[in-house]
Amino acid sequence: MNNVSRKALASVALAAASLLVLSGCASPKPGAGYIECGVSDEGSWTDKSFNESVMDGLKKAKDEFGVDLKSAESNSSEDFAPNLDSMVAGKCDVIIAVGFNLVDAVNTAAEANPTFNFVTIDGWSNGATNLKPVNYKMSQSSYLAGYAAASYSTTKVVGVYGGMQISAVTEFMDGFYYGAKAYEKETGTPVTVVGWNPTTMTGDFIGGFTPNDPAGKTIAAGQIAQGADVLLPVGGDQFGALSEAISEAGVNAKMIGVDKNWTVANPEYKDLMLTSIEKRMTQAVYDIVKAGAVDKTAFTGEAYIGTLANNGTDISDTTFLDDALKAKLAEIKAGIIDGSIDPLS
Repeated sequence: MNNVSRKALASVALAAASLLVLSGCASPKPGAGYIECGVSDEGSWTDKSFNESVMDGLKKAKDEFGVDLKSAESNSSEDFAPNLDSMVAGKCDVIIAVGFNLVDAVNTAAEANPTFNFVTIDGWSNGATNLKPVNYKMSQSSYLAGYAAASYSTTKVVGVYGGMQISAVTEFMDGFYYGAKAYEKETGTPVTVVGWNPTTMTGDFIGGFTPNDPAGKTIAAGQIAQGADVLLPVGGDQFGALSEAISEAGVNAKMIGVDKNWTVANPEYKDLMLTSIEKRMTQAVYDIVKAGAVDKTAFTGEAYIGTLANNGTDISDTTFLDDALKAKLAEIKAGIIDGSIDPLS
């Protein structure tokens, strides 16, 4: 072998070695070493509602930023405090508690662990500066859904009912009511909203959030009997029970989803789902983790508020919303964003 050949082989070997070194020293993702943690409300991380939406955000952050993910499922309220404690023991950089049911437990944990960062989804802080509430102006998107429901309805009777009479639920119901009444005012066509009166604050409530609660089916059947042909259950996954009530009544009625885009998440309901009122928790969780893991922004207890303006909430597009209605809804949305339309009046 001549010197030229030897030099060529040596160059090839050196290049190969360099590639091996470079491949072994690939730069880590920007969130490496950051630990994101979640504690679910009662139910599983695959509940097709709050818990799953939050987990989707955690998984998205893990995949994109390379953060470590720890989680704990709560099977009952007795699991809340121990699960939060386990996340503290796991040295989490941020601990996200899902749902208003955990609000007492997460406030207690935040106050007891002031050097840890906590987030409460649909909850509030009693004053701990290391606890960030994530809330939404659901009256905004619910107003759009109420207008759409009144427009689509052939009976001009629409129904709404809730899991429990708490502000996180009644804000949906308020916006829905006033949106339907906005259609009435604009067109002169009377619209009846059954299940909620925001003036007297009386209405129909299941009494909890157990998925497909038989009590919810009974309420839905009663509203259908009153003529409702578009129904909004604000109680997590009540759509199996509601769809049964519609089928058993033999009517051509539609449902409105809550929290997630139910047409996408549950395609078996796509023929019944007029639209969904999205509470985009996935995006909120992703944004909060990105701020800490990638942007290195100092954590604060300042609330994250999802609105139509920041895309934190909106209604889902479906084939049932025709072009004319979509254009009208876009006009209303712009009015809510610029303040010329009040979704609570």
